[in-house]
Amino acid sequence: MCTGRVDLAFVLRAFSRGADGVFIGGCRLNECNYTTHGNYYALRMTHICKKMLGLMGLDPERLRTEFISSGEGNRFAELMNEFSTTVRGIGPLGEAEGIDEDLLRFRLDAAAKLVPYIKLLERERFRVQFDSRDAYDRYFGSEEFDRLFAETVGSRMAMSQIVSLLRDKPLGVGQIAGALGLTPSEVSQHLGNSSRHGLVRYDEGQKRYALA
Repeated sequence: MCTGRVDLAFVLRAFSRGADGVFIGGCRLNECNYTTHGNYYALRMTHICKKMLGLMGLDPERLRTEFISSGEGNRFAELMNEFSTTVRGIGPLGEAEGIDEDLLRFRLDAAAKLVPYIKLLERERFRVQFDSRDAYDRYFGSEEFDRLFAETVGSRMAMSQIVSLLRDKPLGVGQIAGALGLTPSEVSQHLGNSSRHGLVRYDEGQKRYALA
């Protein structure tokens, strides 16, 4: 299967089902067998997914993409051994990062709900075209992209998590902050955005936020 068909949802599903690491292997850049150059798409999505893992408190090194030819069996074996060593060194998913099972599942579910939105962003805001992997690495590792990602995906991720929390019961700012590991000021900002989108409302009687 062409790496251009590797969906962000596939990667998140693998982690949600307990994988400690995900390796994506594709043909060499600029040596695509088709006209789509899908491996560049896979490279962009890998960078985006690594940013999402970081948002969830997971080690981004749990995901790796490499480009090799079908005749490089030895190189493939070396890469897999390296990746296996890296993942074993990081430790079990969630446990190594100090995230309990329920919170990990909660964060992965919230991330999965954002996949359609992120695909839209990839087409409209994140789609850049360079001629080398180094150029992609520099761009997606830049402060410019970090700001753009925080303003778009980071904000939506927090809103998605808040909405999921409020499905159980109304909560105060402090309770939400404690559950999500955010500061009260960050939660207030995200609640304001969620309110403007018609997702949440403030219940005067309970002095808590609830779903709209």
